[in-house]
Order: sequence, then C-alpha cells, then structure tokens
Amino acid sequence: MGLNRFDFAIIALYLAGITLFGLSFRKRQRSLRDYFLAGRDIPWWAIALSIVAAETSTLTIISIPGLAYDTNFTFLQVVMGYVVGRIIISLVLLPHYFRGDLYTAYELIERRFGRGLRSLTAGLFLLTRAAAEGVRVYAVSIVVSIALGTGEVASIAMITLLTLIYTFEGGLAAVIWTDVVQTVIYVGGTLVGMATILHLVPGGWAAIHAAAAGAGKLQVFDFTRSIWIPYTFWSGVIGGTFFTVASHGTDQLIVQRLLAARGRKQSAAALISSGVAVLAQFTLFLTVGILLWAYYRVPSAVFGKPDRIYPTFIVTRMPHGVSGLLIAAILAAAMSNLSAALNSLSSSAILDFYVWLRPAVDEKARMRLSRLATVLWACVLFALAVIALHKAGRVVEVGLQIASVAYGALLGAFLLGVLTRRANQRGAMTGMVCGFAVELYLWQWTRVPWTWWVLIGTAVTFGVGYGVSLLMTKTRE
Repeated sequence: MGLNRFDFAIIALYLAGITLFGLSFRKRQRSLRDYFLAGRDIPWWAIALSIVAAETSTLTIISIPGLAYDTNFTFLQVVMGYVVGRIIISLVLLPHYFRGDLYTAYELIERRFGRGLRSLTAGLFLLTRAAAEGVRVYAVSIVVSIALGTGEVASIAMITLLTLIYTFEGGLAAVIWTDVVQTVIYVGGTLVGMATILHLVPGGWAAIHAAAAGAGKLQVFDFTRSIWIPYTFWSGVIGGTFFTVASHGTDQLIVQRLLAARGRKQSAAALISSGVAVLAQFTLFLTVGILLWAYYRVPSAVFGKPDRIYPTFIVTRMPHGVSGLLIAAILAAAMSNLSAALNSLSSSAILDFYVWLRPAVDEKARMRLSRLATVLWACVLFALAVIALHKAGRVVEVGLQIASVAYGALLGAFLLGVLTRRANQRGAMTGMVCGFAVELYLWQWTRVPWTWWVLIGTAVTFGVGYGVSLLMTKTRE
C-alpha cells in the first residue's frame, strides 16, 4: 500500500510541532541548574513519563514485537526485575543523591572516594552510553527508510538534526516535557495499531488467542534452571533487577531526571510508578508481536530481520492516516530517547570534566560550552549510528548488551561507596577495572546471556574492590 500524502502530512506536522514545542523552553535556560536539572521543579508524574520515554527507544517499539514474533512473552520476566530494581534504588541510592546539591550521579562517587574515581565512572558512562545510543539511533533508520524511502544515513541525519534543535535550546526541561507529549503519542499510536491488526485478522482476538496459546506464544514464565537461556524466571528477575539498579541508579541518563524532582519522595514516586508503566508498556509491545505473528504466519527471515516486521506492516497494511500516525509515534520514541542522551552526555562531559579542569569559567561561558557539547555529542551519535548500520541481530538486544558491559563495574563501585566504609578509591578503581574486563570477556568470548552480565560484573567489582581495600589498609598498618 505505502504511505500517501495524508500520511506524510501527519508525519511532517508531528516533526514540526514537537520541535517548536521543545523550542518554547529556550528562554527559561539561564544557568546550568536550569539547563541540566530544569530548575529542580518538575512534578513527579512528568518525570515518571520521561523515564518511561527515555528507556523506550525505537529499539523497543520495533524490536520487542519482533522478539515476540519469534518467541513468546518470557521477556516480561526481565521487566519484572525492572520493577524490583526501582524499589531497591529508592531505598539504597536515592537518599544519598538528595544529600547535597548534586548535578550528576558521579559527584556522589567523588564525595565518597575522590576525584579519580569520579572521572573513571563518568568516563565509562560516556563511552558506553554513546555506543548504546548509536545503536538506538540506527534503529530509527530502519523505520524511516521503510516509510519514507530515504537512505538510512539521510534518515539518521534528519532525526538527529531535528532533535538537536530543541535539545540545544531548551535543555532538560524541553527534554522532559517533550517526553510527556511523545509518550502519549507513541502509546496512543500503538493502541490504534493493535485495534487495526485485530480487525484485519479473521476471527479477531478469539482466533489469535487460540492459535497463540496452541503454539506456546503466550508463555510468560520459564523456571528452567539453566544459565544459558537468557529469559528464564531466574535470569530475568535477578538479571533485570541488577540491570535496572545499574541503569536507573548509576546512569546519568536516568539519574539526571531523578535529580530534577522537587524532592526525594517525589523522585521515588516517579521512579517506582515508571516501573509499573514500563511493565504495562512491554506487555503492549509484546502483544503487538503476537498479533503480527497471527496475521503473517511466516518465518521472520522473510522480512530480512525481525526488527523490520512491524515497520513493514505499518507501511504496507495499515489504512492511510493510521500508518502516518504510527510512523510519527515511532519517531516520537526515537526523538525522545535521543534528546535524553544528548542532554545527559553533555551534562556529564561539562560537569564531571570541564568544570573540574576550568573551575574559574563563569556561568555564561559554561552555558555556551554546554550547548556546544550537545552539538558535538550529536555528531558522535550520528557517526556511531552509521557504523551500527552493519550490525546484525535484534537491535534491542544489541543495545542492552552494550549497556550491560559497563553497568556491572559502575554498580559495583556505587555499592562499595554506599554500603561499605572500609573501601577506598584505589581498591574501588581496581575492582572496576576487573569487573569491566570480566564483562568484556562475557560479551566477546562466552555464551553467557546478557541478563547475567551486570550481576557478575557487580560481584567481581565489589569483591575485588573490597578485598584490595582491606589489603591496602593492612599493609599500611
């Protein structure tokens, strides 16, 4: 069927509208507190929706349905761990973040250990977050190239430029409030898409449910005791818990939003409620995959990659108007995630490194440099997305794997800081190096699923870091 002028008009109207909406926040940015923390005056519900949007990239919208198309609902076991992890963060890490006037997650590390470890943790965040976001930005090109017929590089450039415009001007306030709008758009669009697929499949939901149940597509829990299966109850809940404590408790992308709340209680409310929303949202996207399976009944290899199934259906089978809305919804998630990445990367680069090197620079100069850093990171992510064009496999799992490689080392260092008093900077740095090396080894040379990497990396970092610290203390005595 393809898109027609009405579809293109919807997409163009969305792109123009969200960019102008983001630009409306530019006059409120007078200081780094405004630009990177939105003046610490964002209500909890807006932060909750922004957190949901930040972790719901194009990867989620196009790759999770592809995952369900090939398998079943067992990925939800990981998402259950996401909820548990949020509760742990609220109890263990949030109280420390709200003691003092912190701007980044890594200031907490400096306050506990020293400048050296802050630089190491912030540097690791910049490296792995940029790599993971490059994969996410690449996922946009899959959708845009199918929908608009543009080249993948041109598609990446278009979305990167439009997102950069309002992120450059509006800072975190623009990021959060555009996230709120875009969450409504992509969830609403997905619901419309589901209704359309249900209408197209003969027999509707009753026929789909019967066929899916018979094929084992509705399985949620898998209690198999095997370390080699990525989505079992044990690897999912335990691995998802550790992954979330790291991603939402030590990653500046999320911590920055938590610090923008009006207080610790509001921050905790935003974090926990976002977990409930994410669980419902992943259920929604997995259901879309089951509906697509019932509609096509062909191997995913027919589409080239599982990630192409949903975008292909939208463009070729959806009624005009609905297809335009759904493409706009997917672009909403992409722009939301990209804007979050740009602002968090620039905040860490400026506050964790530049301000330390040049403490005498005044506020106006820091604001100019913060905007310049946003532009530079946009160029970096564009380049990484182009490199990722040749990466095979389901992009959602590639993104999660890249993030997991660093999260264990980061979480281990943070836990050494908040759970122990005897750990010191050299011990923690040694533990981080060992933890990161082990996670790299797991990624490149073993079949251990990514769901276990953060747990293993955290245990190695914490154990080595604490042990080395004790040895150093005894040596001095």
